[in-house]
Amino acid sequence: MSWTNLLVQTNKKEVDSISDFLLELGAISTSIQDSNLNQNNEELIFGEPNNQSQQFWENNTVQALFENSIDIEIIKAALMAKFDTPKKFIEASNIQDQDWVKLTQSQFSPIKIHDKLWIIPTWHEIQDKKALNLILDPGLAFGTGTHPTTHLCLLWLLDNVNRDVTVLDYGCGSGILGIAAKKIGAKKVFGVDIDDQAIKSSRDNAEINNVEIFWNNTEIKVDYRTDLVVANILSSALSVLAPALAAHCNPNGKIALSGILQSQEKELKKIYSQWFDFQPTNYKDGWVLISGIKR
Repeated sequence: MSWTNLLVQTNKKEVDSISDFLLELGAISTSIQDSNLNQNNEELIFGEPNNQSQQFWENNTVQALFENSIDIEIIKAALMAKFDTPKKFIEASNIQDQDWVKLTQSQFSPIKIHDKLWIIPTWHEIQDKKALNLILDPGLAFGTGTHPTTHLCLLWLLDNVNRDVTVLDYGCGSGILGIAAKKIGAKKVFGVDIDDQAIKSSRDNAEINNVEIFWNNTEIKVDYRTDLVVANILSSALSVLAPALAAHCNPNGKIALSGILQSQEKELKKIYSQWFDFQPTNYKDGWVLISGIKR
């Protein structure tokens, strides 16, 4: 069996109505994401301190899945008639049926971060039992270990975590950084995220790794003060969250910030220089990790 995947790019004014209309026309499912996802102009819309949340992005892509028997040209014509959506922004592609679980798992292999540290998907065997092995189910949350910023953060944790420090993983995603900090030897680790699915994934992964970490949604007001703060999120979010992240870090404590492109380094340093003296920046594949010590 095969399906037709229809992509419609539109503005935030029409996106919700277009999604609903596609379901009325017979779509099996629809989803909405930022048209600029994973680009320099990716847009922060989720509610964070000092940032008013909104429901959709300025430029959105609606993805709709239809049975292959449906005439997609009729669907496109109906969209053109009802909405002010230029035809050049409408694309359709065919998707063949396959073993989706097997396909997804094939995209994740064990990752060697360092001689001391490996990331092992749950369906793989441990390759080096003498190393620290993070057993990870990528699930629905960000943080599989494949992105350069995750590498940078994990290497920073290896260099800075010891049994006397407490750690806050802000924007925990899959929980990978918090779990790594605990397995490296941190005294106590906290993890927070705005997404409940991330909290669930983090808890599940912590259980797989047999570590105790305190996870909370950012909506729950907890006055964390830790020796190390690590945040691997979008630079736009890091800019907004600067006062909060600085407040979470103890005096003489350290902060590590990633999810930052090289072109964004100076601006982030300018913002965080109010509280931190910087250490040398680490670079990998066009991404950076900024770290500093709180005055």
